[in-house]
Amino acid sequence: MPSAARKQSPFNQLEFCFGAPVVSQLPSVRELKNQAASLLRAVNADILATRVRIEWNGRMRTTVGRADFKRCLISLNPGLKRFGTGEIDRTLRHELAHLLANFRCRSSRRILPHGNEWREACLDLGIAGERAGHTLPLAGRLMRRRFTYYCRNCRGRFARVRRIRGATACLACCRKFSGGKYDERFRLQLVKGRSSVTFPAFLGNSLQ
Repeated sequence: MPSAARKQSPFNQLEFCFGAPVVSQLPSVRELKNQAASLLRAVNADILATRVRIEWNGRMRTTVGRADFKRCLISLNPGLKRFGTGEIDRTLRHELAHLLANFRCRSSRRILPHGNEWREACLDLGIAGERAGHTLPLAGRLMRRRFTYYCRNCRGRFARVRRIRGATACLACCRKFSGGKYDERFRLQLVKGRSSVTFPAFLGNSLQ
């Protein structure tokens, strides 16, 4: 989570809904890069088209994709091959929409990961009505969520596998009371003691 001083959005990404698995070949990085560049040129983002990079990241477990605007890099989970070329294409466009939305607003205010700018980019890239996250049953390891954080405003509790670095606020409260922007009033507090509950890692992940 970015620091409060930098006023960056505290939100992550992704939430797709997939059908039955269909094993397929993974397209090469070159093929995906060419596809991404073609899509970007079609929406007049030629500069971004020359910079975009794609990788298959075998370290990804339950996340299907990730977009890093600073590096113009899209990372995809090789496990997508179980769900067909259509889902690979959709995930690529989903992540590409994050890059495009940030590219278009790079000189203005910061934007929400799945806000209006991202939805407009999805529309331009051919995936109108795209969901923010996924429920794809990617197999992962069992993870013990040892750290519990507490929101003093809504009294919500959040179990985490790792300790949070930097200032992190309650997403629901930020959306409700500060227009989705980070607000120090809703900063999460670490609860003393650790949770011993173990969660399966294949559940839907909440995204970029």
